[in-house]
Amino acid sequence: MNDTLPLIGAHGLDDVFAWRAQGAVRVREFLADAHALAARLPEGGWLLNVCEDRYHFAVGFAAGLLAGKVSLQPSSQSPETLQRLAADYPGVSWLGDRPGAVPDLPGLVFPDLSVQPRPEIHDMPRLDAERVVAILFTSGSTGLPQPHRKTWGKLVLNGRAEATALGLMQRPQSIVGTVPIQHSYGFESTFLIALHGGCQFAAGKPFYPQDIVAALDAVPRPRMLVTTPFHLSALLASELPLPPMDLVLSATAPLSPDLARRAEERCGAPVHEIYGSTESSALASRRTLDGAAWRLMEAVHLEHEGDTTYASGGHVEGRVPLADIIESGTEGCFLLHGRHADLINIAGKRTSLAYLNHQIGALPGVVDAAFFLPDELGDDGVTRLTAFVVAPTLDARALMAGLRQRLDAIFLPRPLVFVEALPRNSTGKLPRQALQALYTEKVGPGDGRG
Repeated sequence: MNDTLPLIGAHGLDDVFAWRAQGAVRVREFLADAHALAARLPEGGWLLNVCEDRYHFAVGFAAGLLAGKVSLQPSSQSPETLQRLAADYPGVSWLGDRPGAVPDLPGLVFPDLSVQPRPEIHDMPRLDAERVVAILFTSGSTGLPQPHRKTWGKLVLNGRAEATALGLMQRPQSIVGTVPIQHSYGFESTFLIALHGGCQFAAGKPFYPQDIVAALDAVPRPRMLVTTPFHLSALLASELPLPPMDLVLSATAPLSPDLARRAEERCGAPVHEIYGSTESSALASRRTLDGAAWRLMEAVHLEHEGDTTYASGGHVEGRVPLADIIESGTEGCFLLHGRHADLINIAGKRTSLAYLNHQIGALPGVVDAAFFLPDELGDDGVTRLTAFVVAPTLDARALMAGLRQRLDAIFLPRPLVFVEALPRNSTGKLPRQALQALYTEKVGPGDGRG
């Protein structure tokens, strides 16, 4: 007989599990909602849960578990991605916050469960630890969704490991997240640590600074903000009075020590980062101001074969190759030296896009910036870097003067392009396809300026 694990592992039935506009939701009420929704879900083994409301997603995920469905969670909801999922997972249906969330597929708008028959809850549901309950997707090198299967047992360990690493098992917190719950970071750091780390989560997904402030004000302390460098920078730049926080968590891109320092001063809380990927799940954490080293989560270990590092153990599904260049240290610590795909070699000199982005982003007056290495060669046969910059108070001369103090001349951007905003996605990342489109629009293919 296979082992089973509880649906919610660190709460009693009468504990608060979530916060909605209407107030607190206790575990018993959440489970009643999940049972009521499970009875209404369309037929089929696959559920594409596109709810933006974090509570709706959570109820939908739990309802899918109760109904024997697998949650499909793509990193993009582009028409191409959704069409591919429909072809690869016959009979898939969607659950969303509004009508027509996924055109041309059967689905269900999240119903008003307060008027639905809801059972009395006396026991915690348990699930087979070996059962595949979710498939998370990365875009992969082809741009098409690449599936990564997650079993219930590993997801439970995932939530426990992250909560332990962040000290949440001893001091659970109310979570406000600015990141989508479908994506691996939001799924793990706003939902799994509530399911199995004893935390509570707020239903919304605030984006603008004033909405983030309101969401934090609406939940009790201790409270944590789960966010990205992009959202955190915008929040600090707004100069709004910030509610006291007890933890700030960041991921999806490296967090500069300067931004972390300013965030700790303004938020009154330590700023931590999570390292991981959709393939591997969260693997390590660090307090940014404590230094560059990362510490692995419990039971996870790394192995090196040539230039590739593999993660395994604990909550990792199998043995997963990592995209980053990693230098292992002692006692479960390691250093990151950028991504293999980010390494740049121009005229025999090497650097990484992460290093270049850090240098330009550290210049006073730069709000946001990103280097881009186009596929095309310049007129002299050398690839020239482009940099897109959001810096309303700077001109090109001042910005280039600052870069010359930080970069070898071969890595100076040619051209330097000022834009009003960078095409970041909902997690604050900059997909290469989006930068390529911006390059084509602003610079043009075959532009050989030097």
